[in-house]
Amino acid sequence: QVHLVESGGGSVQAGGSLRLSCAPSERTVRTYNMGWFHQAPGKDRELVALIAWTGRDTYYADSVKGRFTISRDNTKNTVFLQMNSLKPEDTGVYFCAAASTFTPRGSDYSYWGQGTQVTVSS
Repeated sequence: QVHLVESGGGSVQAGGSLRLSCAPSERTVRTYNMGWFHQAPGKDRELVALIAWTGRDTYYADSVKGRFTISRDNTKNTVFLQMNSLKPEDTGVYFCAAASTFTPRGSDYSYWGQGTQVTVSS
């Protein structure tokens, strides 16, 4: 079992930036592919970014390309999501999740964090 803990959420104005972090409370995520998911109010959870366990491959949803950057530091057992040029539609809860395969499908992720709230005001 892997328990993931997200941090770094908050409230910003449109155009601002936030950096989310995700780390396990125990064990390691070094060998897992990691994804960040966004759940807007009243909507389904959607993948926004994904990084392979090696750090060499990444994937971004079209809605965040050029604005968000996913990275990982396996020496610190932590995954990051740098969010720039934030828009009001980026508002919602952001979850990190771990999967054994490099996949954009939420159903393939075995472990999830509790989420961190991001609010972007116009």
